[in-house]
Amino acid sequence: MAFGPDRRYMNVAQAEAAQIDVGLRQYMLRVYNYMASGLALTGIIALLVASSPVMTQMIFGTPLKWVIMLAPLGLVFFIGAKLDTMQPSTLSTLFWVYAGLMGASMASVFLVFTGASVARVFFISAAAFAGLSLYGYTTKKDLSGFGTFLIMGVWGLLIAGLVNMFLQSSMLHFVMSAAGVLIFAGLTAYDTQKVKEMYWEADDADTASKKAVLGALTLYMDFINLFMFLLQIMGVRRDD
Repeated sequence: MAFGPDRRYMNVAQAEAAQIDVGLRQYMLRVYNYMASGLALTGIIALLVASSPVMTQMIFGTPLKWVIMLAPLGLVFFIGAKLDTMQPSTLSTLFWVYAGLMGASMASVFLVFTGASVARVFFISAAAFAGLSLYGYTTKKDLSGFGTFLIMGVWGLLIAGLVNMFLQSSMLHFVMSAAGVLIFAGLTAYDTQKVKEMYWEADDADTASKKAVLGALTLYMDFINLFMFLLQIMGVRRDD
């Protein structure tokens, strides 16, 4: 019994389409593997830092915390500025450095929230991300029209966050968290479609590698933000 299309009976266009489909699946698998590995590294470092009183004090009890918190943002801007001239190996290294720095920064969640609630929200986030990313990959609907509104939403969250640093409003904090979940849920689907559309079967090895790492970084950031905003809503604080 034959399984799948028999290329002996394909025309040229069908054969080329089948080859592109295989290449696209391999490319997306590479993106998700990078992303998952980055998340694993982040989680391991976060746990190591949170379980060490010395490291916790060194990072969160000194001005070093601002370096740890701002360094990932600086790396993102650096990657964006140097992407065209950057070697794939350099980009890959910076991705791992970014994931490691995020792990050190996110160690604080284990200090603020109970371990059980962090684990629960992580699995909820993973399930939501998988469904949203699958939708973005498979939908025939063009999601590019939502991109501008979603990016505007991100800027709105940043501005609201700065304002709430002075207001310290619990209601505004909750509204921001709910809006953040919706915005990054939308960005997960939107960015997955965008990462998929970045694929081109004629790319050379270096370009394909850079696209895979860049796509992984984009989806990694979507997942982390989705997780953090869900944690603000569903997480159980240690002092409750």
